[in-house]
Amino acid sequence: MSLVLNKKQKEQVIHRLLIQAPPGEFVNAFDDLCLLIRDEKLMHHQGECAGHQHCQKYFVPLCIDGNPVLLTHHNVVGDYRFFDYQSKLSFKFDLLQNQLKDIKSHGIIQNETEYLRTVVLCALKLYVNDHFPNGNCNVLRKSVKNKEYLIACIENHNYQSGNFWNGIWKSKWIFQINPFLTQVTGRIFVQAHYFRYVNLHVEISKDLKESLEVVNQAQLALSFARLVEEQENKFQVAVIEELQELSNEALRKILRRDLPVTRTYIDWQRILSDLNLVMYPKLGYIIYSRSVLCNWII
Repeated sequence: MSLVLNKKQKEQVIHRLLIQAPPGEFVNAFDDLCLLIRDEKLMHHQGECAGHQHCQKYFVPLCIDGNPVLLTHHNVVGDYRFFDYQSKLSFKFDLLQNQLKDIKSHGIIQNETEYLRTVVLCALKLYVNDHFPNGNCNVLRKSVKNKEYLIACIENHNYQSGNFWNGIWKSKWIFQINPFLTQVTGRIFVQAHYFRYVNLHVEISKDLKESLEVVNQAQLALSFARLVEEQENKFQVAVIEELQELSNEALRKILRRDLPVTRTYIDWQRILSDLNLVMYPKLGYIIYSRSVLCNWII
């Protein structure tokens, strides 16, 4: 008995499959679905919607006027548009074509908050440039009920689809602009996807809350950057220790499936001997030796 889906059901299924695409693999997932669906109009609409969400979820980086821009839900201005504080431009981004569209000027209010944002961004860039080989960062502003917030976002990825793995490290840090003391709320997320011998997804995340004294803007920016560096280094060390404690036997139990779809037993010993996970200190992403692929989340 065949199951026939109506248009709405097709849209829901396509959307769910696309938003599940791991970082760096959205276009591949879209192309594969196009071969199955064979409805160009339907796929284009769902690809635009899901692509917009994918960019926000994984902090997709762009370069505008020589400056890095991260696409997040904090700089969405409606109608699938993003806003960049540096260039003062709003735009749409076509993830499938990898290009900016409908670029418009978008003014911002120049005040003390905007000045603090630029100071914090400068301090954060020093940390990112020192710790991430291909890292990008942005600092955004947000006003909620007359309260001003700064949101710092960091992204570093290494996509090696040809070697069957992709990985991303990202973090987000938010604090309110207070006169004497502010609380910083952060989340670090790492995701890795390996698809050579098995389809393995690894996701690791941690939420944090810390307080910072506020003396002046320069002090706040430097203290914030040091806080981010300390917490992300601690997180990385903890992940390395967990990987080192993960024995071959434990990994075998996690991955084992007695009867795969091929109806033949998997040679786990060969896989385990080939699967070497190595996280280099202060690089901010995971490197897999011998063409091994995995996905990481902050």
